[in-house]
Amino acid sequence: MAPPAQSQRSPSPSQPSGKSEVSDLKLQLRQLAGSRAPGVDDSKRDLFKKVISYMTIGIDVSSLFGEMVMCSATSDIVLKKMCYLYVGNYAKVNPDLALLTINFLQRDCHDEDPMIRGLALRSLCSLRVANLVEYLVGPLGSGLKDNNSYVRIVAVIGVLKLYHISASTCVDADFPSILKHLMLNDSDTQVVANCLSALQEIWSAEASTSEEASREREALISKPVIYYLLNRIKEFSEWAQCLVLELITKYVPSDNSEVFDIMNLLEDRLQHANGAVVLATIKIFLQLTLSMTDVHQQVYERIKAPLLTLVSSGSPEQSYAVLSHLHLLVMRAPYIFSSDYKHFYCQYNEPSYVKRLKLEMLTAVANESNTYEIVTELCEYAANVDIPIARESIRAVGKIALQQYDVNAIVDRLLQFLEMEKDYVTAEALVLVKDLLRKYPQWSHDCIAVVGNISSKNVQEPKAKAALIWMLGEYSQDMQDAPYILENLVENWDEEHSAEVRLHLLTAVMKCFFKRPPETQNTLGAALAAGIADFHQDVHDRALFYYRILHYNVSVAERVVNPPKQAVSVFADTQSSEIKDRIFDEFNSLSIVYQKPSYMFTDKEHRGPFEFSDELGNLSIGGEAADNVVSAQRVEENDKDLLLTTSEKEEIRGLSNNGSAYTAPYDSSSTSVFASQTQIESAISNPTAAGHSPQASLAIDDLLGLGLPAAPAPPSPQLKLNTKAALDPSTFQHKWRQLPVALSQEYSLSPQGVAALTAPQALLRHMQSHSIHCIASGGQSPNFKFFFFAQKAEESSNYLVECIINTSSAKAQMKIKADDQSTSQTFSTIFQSALSKFGIP
Repeated sequence: MAPPAQSQRSPSPSQPSGKSEVSDLKLQLRQLAGSRAPGVDDSKRDLFKKVISYMTIGIDVSSLFGEMVMCSATSDIVLKKMCYLYVGNYAKVNPDLALLTINFLQRDCHDEDPMIRGLALRSLCSLRVANLVEYLVGPLGSGLKDNNSYVRIVAVIGVLKLYHISASTCVDADFPSILKHLMLNDSDTQVVANCLSALQEIWSAEASTSEEASREREALISKPVIYYLLNRIKEFSEWAQCLVLELITKYVPSDNSEVFDIMNLLEDRLQHANGAVVLATIKIFLQLTLSMTDVHQQVYERIKAPLLTLVSSGSPEQSYAVLSHLHLLVMRAPYIFSSDYKHFYCQYNEPSYVKRLKLEMLTAVANESNTYEIVTELCEYAANVDIPIARESIRAVGKIALQQYDVNAIVDRLLQFLEMEKDYVTAEALVLVKDLLRKYPQWSHDCIAVVGNISSKNVQEPKAKAALIWMLGEYSQDMQDAPYILENLVENWDEEHSAEVRLHLLTAVMKCFFKRPPETQNTLGAALAAGIADFHQDVHDRALFYYRILHYNVSVAERVVNPPKQAVSVFADTQSSEIKDRIFDEFNSLSIVYQKPSYMFTDKEHRGPFEFSDELGNLSIGGEAADNVVSAQRVEENDKDLLLTTSEKEEIRGLSNNGSAYTAPYDSSSTSVFASQTQIESAISNPTAAGHSPQASLAIDDLLGLGLPAAPAPPSPQLKLNTKAALDPSTFQHKWRQLPVALSQEYSLSPQGVAALTAPQALLRHMQSHSIHCIASGGQSPNFKFFFFAQKAEESSNYLVECIINTSSAKAQMKIKADDQSTSQTFSTIFQSALSKFGIP
């Protein structure tokens, strides 16, 4: 029997039919290597293309390395590029082959054509073979002095590559100094930008081990360098402008005139077509004017138009990125954007993620003057074919109502939603009506009349069903059929899969029992029996608790389950003010898009030179003295001040605090009263915990006015500290990671100290007077966090302290690390002695 005929498939032109194909390529390349015949370059191009295509699809063509190098002896730049690509690919995986390329790459680095010189230098630095770094120093030195700007651009990046291969070789060759000279003197702006980028990376890495590198890094943000870059910023490319603008954000002007000079120089950058440049400029304007309230408000007004223009132009992705930043500003100062609410209306062709962000912004900018128009627009979205957007629009209407704007009309709109024959609309409306009734109980009569007509069988979503059941229990005296609806739900207990609904059902039946006992008694028994037998632990525990408290005393049970309630004034925010302020500090970054600080979505090694931010939402990084701990970007101001006149600010200053890290200063006497009251309540609720510490007991006794003396301060031991100690944040971070914890202690603060700790700065100045300096601080009442350092007077031995203070409990938790651990206890005594004197005149 004859074998079956094989299919006659032609081999793919991009794949070799076998090893013979590579061998044929090798033979052909060898034949062309020394040939000078006409058209030989065209033949080489065809062969090189084949080699590159095989390499691209993963076929090993490293055996052609020698022939490829020999064929590179040509002036054809296309052949040079393909050869460099081939060499760079195989040099990484086969360092021995890389040796063959050194001679011809070094030769090409001196070619007459600047393009070939630049390509050869780039390929030479891209070999990334540690054994070949000695061959890079010479070509890089020549490249940095080359007359052609392209070669210098490549050489600067080559220096950075060399640093990552061998940092010592790069530093020993004095390349950083050459880059600094080029940055300040080169005529080509791209060379200047590359030098700036390379120097920032090199000196940031070296700063942890070299004081000179640390000084050079600080010199990058000195006034001469900043003004030099500002005066040339129009010449830079968009990428380079963003790099320069990011550097300027780290610069702290010496006075207000400098602030205005910088803003005047950057004014036209707000009109740039590139969104990244505009956002980087806005970040500078916002940071520079934080301490200048009136100017800060003008900045908000000035940046509105550029941002709104960027939102309406470009791709949806770019619009979303810009809109995210605009969303942050709207949340911080909504009144400034209230007149521009129409810009936040949703367009039919916008992606859902853009629409969702616009809905949040419409909610934020709503006020008495525009609520009717905004709510009317949002109600149109409720019929949107995009169900998630329809849900969000209904929630937005409810949020506006909770802000006390045009409540009457909004309640009517929500009640109309309940009558719509769409399950998701009814579900969302029920949840919002429940929240409205918690804040506006006076609307219960109108709402209950509509809610009573809704069948529980038509509500399937757990949250909506739980809201309906809550209203049935809370207002059972006004709903004639409430006991019977609850009875039907209890009978179908096993069919209800949501534990949240079952928990609400237990509570609702209890409330209904207290208001209408004869009609609900049997239902209550069935509900308690089903709840006690429930497999969910929370449901079981609640049912058992209700049964036992009813068995104990029905009146007590009613006071516990259904006490008189006050209307809810403010609903809890999902994000703390510290987190929001931290996000604002990271303006023009992914933190704005993700709506969370960078430490929540980055690894520790990528958090920059100082990364204690994962332990505290907001830290102020300082220099050598406590006076510098809070820089110009960290001021005691609040964006709500933007919406007030000067007289209004004076009236409310000292009486209000919205929880922001940028809080206005207030009267310390009110703080003392608050702290005293908090400590008394803490002592009464937990007397045993307070009794563990005699110092805490004395503090409470003194607060109660018993006239007892305060806790005696620990004696100061014989250990002298350096009054002019200096430590940069990078070194502090490095030491904090390396050193073990020598001591971990808890210490009680005096009542005077608690009263004086209205803001971190007060404690920082006090500790500095005892030669203990702060390098970072943050937090807000009642929780404050500090990182201190101190040094021995006679030697460079450091003490590092993490101190967490809770003013409610009057406790300070301390972790101490030391170069000389034998003196840790002595230093701890000094630290506690200084802390005990805080607030005492």
